[in-house]
Amino acid sequence: MVFTETIDLQGNLFTAVTVQLPKTTLLTISNERGYIMCGALDVGLLNEKLADRKIIAGRAVGVRTIDDLLKAPLESITYEAKACGIEEGMTGEEALLKLI
Repeated sequence: MVFTETIDLQGNLFTAVTVQLPKTTLLTISNERGYIMCGALDVGLLNEKLADRKIIAGRAVGVRTIDDLLKAPLESITYEAKACGIEEGMTGEEALLKLI
């Protein structure tokens, strides 16, 4: 099953997607600039093999819901996310607000 919802953070809208798969759930919250995602995100791949795409993204591990993803600290981020002021350890919500 795939679920989408709109998240309002201080008047800024983001799209949250939950994908329920066998034995795991993929979670992401995004806007037109970038996104945060659950532990399935391969930040190394984005930084190394896809660097030319300049993807702004962050990864939080151990999350099971969209609310968890908003509250959890980011475990890793892309180089482009760092250039936008996003830092490892920020909550998902703090990082998303850097994308506005």
